[in-house]
Amino acid sequence: MHEHLAAALVGLVGCGLAGALTPYLIRVLPEPPPDPEPEEGVELTPAQKARLEEPPKELYADLGRRPRLGLVAAGISAAAGAGIGAVLGWEWLLCLLLPLVPIGTLLGIVDHSTRLLPSIVVLPATLAALVYGGVRWAATGDADELVRGVVCLLLVRTVFWLLWFIRQAGMGFGDVRLSALLGCVLGYAGAVPLFVGLYSAFLLFGVPGLVIAIARRDRSVLKRAYPFGPFLLAGAWIGIVAGEPLVTAISG
Repeated sequence: MHEHLAAALVGLVGCGLAGALTPYLIRVLPEPPPDPEPEEGVELTPAQKARLEEPPKELYADLGRRPRLGLVAAGISAAAGAGIGAVLGWEWLLCLLLPLVPIGTLLGIVDHSTRLLPSIVVLPATLAALVYGGVRWAATGDADELVRGVVCLLLVRTVFWLLWFIRQAGMGFGDVRLSALLGCVLGYAGAVPLFVGLYSAFLLFGVPGLVIAIARRDRSVLKRAYPFGPFLLAGAWIGIVAGEPLVTAISG
């Protein structure tokens, strides 16, 4: 009990302080290159058409200067870190998850505002997750966790790549990259967190839109493009923190 309380306190303070740096980190993100102008006579893909209909992307420098952004990011990171620490206690996985919490907060804020998930953040975080698995293997001599993480990374990324390939207007390739990171991390946590995390992401993403479409009697709501990254991140957190209790409650 004391171990979980201490881990929750570390998550609360450490992730909260790191989350407070989010505005500065967003401001120094490199801007993506502009989309090339469509050539005359060339038929655009659904993804290209949807992109052209969107308003100009908010600059990272402007996003990072939003009032109270640091306070909001610190609060989200602190709550997420405390929840993970309270559930896991002093486990190896805490060494990976707590540093990823403020990174996830940054990605969620950026994707929510710009519908972009910067690869300059996602790819190094994925590499760090794989390095964690290698260090864990070297320290314990047990490769099961690393193998499980790599397999889940490849499996989840393949599924999301297929979803992106089928309907690029509804999912960006940044979601595919993020799914690889979360697949690896949830794979380390176990089969139940992986299943609950992914299921929760799609549930959180789909149900509110369906309810709004029914309430407004407007099917066009379901055809609009929305950022999926925040829901992926929230689902992953639910899978880690509440996956086992949810499955136990449902099955029992």
